[in-house]
Amino acid sequence: MLLPRFRTIRLTLGPSEHLLLPDKIPGFCATHGFTPFKETTGGRKVYDLFLLSSELDWLEIRLHTLSPYVDFFVIVESRTTFTGLKKPVYLEENWDRFKPFHRKIIHRVVEDPGSEVVGGRTWDHEDFFRNALFDKVFPDLVGTPKQANEGDVLVVSDIDEVPKPETLFVLRKCEFPDRLTLRSHFYYYSFQWSHKGQQWAHPQATSYRGLQSTILPKDLRNGEAGTHGWFFINHLRAWWDQADLWDAAWHCSSCFATIKAMQTKMESFSHTPWNTPKNRDPDTIVERVRNGKDLFGRPEEVYERVDRVGEGLMDVPYYILQNESRFEYLLDRDGEGASFTDYQQFKS
Repeated sequence: MLLPRFRTIRLTLGPSEHLLLPDKIPGFCATHGFTPFKETTGGRKVYDLFLLSSELDWLEIRLHTLSPYVDFFVIVESRTTFTGLKKPVYLEENWDRFKPFHRKIIHRVVEDPGSEVVGGRTWDHEDFFRNALFDKVFPDLVGTPKQANEGDVLVVSDIDEVPKPETLFVLRKCEFPDRLTLRSHFYYYSFQWSHKGQQWAHPQATSYRGLQSTILPKDLRNGEAGTHGWFFINHLRAWWDQADLWDAAWHCSSCFATIKAMQTKMESFSHTPWNTPKNRDPDTIVERVRNGKDLFGRPEEVYERVDRVGEGLMDVPYYILQNESRFEYLLDRDGEGASFTDYQQFKS
């Protein structure tokens, strides 16, 4: 049965509602426009799927923030960027840093098969690796304790698009459309600069429907029909069977600790026309980050300052506030070097 098109629901969850008794779940789900998920014997699992480029701080923040609410983190890396540059396999080389989460991490290193297989565009390579989160992982899980079952939750996002813990509670307990957009509060450089306009239209969530019928990550993120099943039905569902859950996540774009990381991101970016010498210039980067200007000089992209409230900032993952001195660059870009830890290296 198809669900009403373009339903929009705002996330509402009290501080103790993750402790709801079973008889309270129907009313809780109804608040969000959903019905309760019919629990199976093994319970419903939540899989968090994302690609890792080099963002180890964001991996740490994500794991600490979401681990109590996620069963397995599916992480795919490559030895090359989307543009074909060689890169380290960061999680493999820093495996001990994330020891508390080893039992929940499903890690794969996937090789790029080349342009003759996936296509010549940078976007083609990104699409290949995004789909690898499913088709290079989930078939191998069959017959193991990590196997996905019908109805399990799959969240697909970039590493800097972090669902709120409350959101994952909603997804675990409630039935939702097979194409659910988790709208994100959109920040730039740090949680000090908020993007003006509509909330960011990622991450996405879907339910596991088997190896042949689950919506692939690329199709889910891009709102595309996909190739499983009947063409007409696929397009109808892609257009109709969807909803938005607002205030459901955080997105902190270009939120890096170092100028070098900012430059590396540009060099590996799928948006290759933005990878210019001017945009990579350290002084340009610092000036734009300190003043909340667009990283690529786009005049239509506008950001507004978010001032401190009380002991911290509004709407920040709690783990960042617990480790404020380590993550100063995510909270305050006002200093001379915009809190980049390698600023002095570029000045000397």
